[in-house]
Amino acid sequence: MKEFKLHTMESAPEGSKPFFENSIRNYGSLPNLHAIFGEEPAALDAYQQLHSLFQQTDFNAEELTVIWQTINVAHGCAYCVPAHSLVASVMGVAPALNDALRNGDPMPTPKLQVLHDTTLAILHERGQVDDEVLERFYAAGYEQKHILGILLGMAQKVMSNYINHIAKTPLDEMFQPFAK
Repeated sequence: MKEFKLHTMESAPEGSKPFFENSIRNYGSLPNLHAIFGEEPAALDAYQQLHSLFQQTDFNAEELTVIWQTINVAHGCAYCVPAHSLVASVMGVAPALNDALRNGDPMPTPKLQVLHDTTLAILHERGQVDDEVLERFYAAGYEQKHILGILLGMAQKVMSNYINHIAKTPLDEMFQPFAK
């Protein structure tokens, strides 16, 4: 079977090089996920834009982590779970929250539990969510814009989780301390 190439700055298509520079600037090195996405500059651009846009939503660091890790764990992504564990740590998210997400334990607050449950419902039901789920979501203080934010995060995670499964992306050294 043909393996996906881990591109470097030298091997990448010209269109990916500016995105690689952005990755190196943001992470201090080129994450393997980005090196694989570099095969198709438009896909790498889309992924990086989705990541940036999702961080611009009205969610705080804990909520971003709940959405990212809920999806990563549900998809069984052996790359993104540890990668987002590092991201959560850098964003100042309590390790207990990240551990709860990774272990399938209850969330530390009812509001975060509702966010987790709603994200899972959207994912598992492919958007055909029961009205009761949405009523609980809105009663917890979330708004319709937050549903759209979850979908934005989900689009990002589908791209990364699925390519990691297909390409069998090797885990970067910087993420290895967060692997279980």
